[in-house]
Amino acid sequence: MNEPSKQPGSTERTGAIDISDFVYAATGERIRRLTMPNGSHWFPAVDVCKSLGYTTPRKALLDHVPEDHRDNLETVTGSHCLSIPPGRSWRRDLQLIDLQGLILLVNACTKPACAPFEQWVAEVIEAVQQEGHYTLTEAEVQPADPGAPIAYAMPEQVAEAIVRLEAHNLQLDEELAGGQRESIALQKETLAMQREMPATQQATLTVQQATLAVQQAMVRAMERIADRFDTLVLERRTPEILLTARPTTESVLADWRQRLSVTEDVWAVALVIAPVLVENGELREPLESIASRTGLSVRRVNECLRLLRKHACIRSRGGAGDGAPVYVLHQV
Repeated sequence: MNEPSKQPGSTERTGAIDISDFVYAATGERIRRLTMPNGSHWFPAVDVCKSLGYTTPRKALLDHVPEDHRDNLETVTGSHCLSIPPGRSWRRDLQLIDLQGLILLVNACTKPACAPFEQWVAEVIEAVQQEGHYTLTEAEVQPADPGAPIAYAMPEQVAEAIVRLEAHNLQLDEELAGGQRESIALQKETLAMQREMPATQQATLTVQQATLAVQQAMVRAMERIADRFDTLVLERRTPEILLTARPTTESVLADWRQRLSVTEDVWAVALVIAPVLVENGELREPLESIASRTGLSVRRVNECLRLLRKHACIRSRGGAGDGAPVYVLHQV
């Protein structure tokens, strides 16, 4: 997701659920976002409508989003004395919607990827109606810093939606690679036919020969890309072969790629903890240390570890004397 940089003097505020994960689970896409100093989030209406399949954004806003949940970019930034983000895609008259407006558009669309999020919203409403409140489950491991906010576990429906969406993206990548290989095959056939043309026609093919040389270079480059993709897919599909010998960092990471769809944040955490687990047999590193090495928040690190546990990549072995959680490889 492309996010504008934070404005000078802004104060970062975090929610109970990571806003990027929340929006991804709701829309199935990475949406641009402006976060105001008061913690409110605003999204380009055209981006949201495109990701949800609305063909006429203006009509979608008029039908589903009240005026107090939409405004133009200049008004939103001006109300906080902020400048408009640079770039031609951030126009002064760009229509924005807040988080409630985004949720209203999600609930009104029929895109299959939105179904898990809509079901979770329905459960939240039912819980409020029956019990008067809805409470997120606290994470198993809490930040050790004094005064740090409570960390909450990502709702099951939101986490599962993210996993399914990443798996779908992987499938699309594989289909794209297949299309590239078909294109390479067609180009090879064309090249072969051109080589078989009678010699009497070669005098008129000066320009075509130059084009042919460029096409050959493109074929070689695309073959290298396809071979590299096949290697990555093979690593994801054959972890059991790699794990028959003593585990290595590479075999452990390949195994984890097979067990779940690895997002960027999960992969950052995996790259930090996998070498330690292989070398020492266990991980006793505080969450704050992992967060500082990955650039993620403590809460996000905790959610990534939870996903790795859920998919049998690692398992918990209690806590160390200093309060740090202890993890080991699941196959140990």
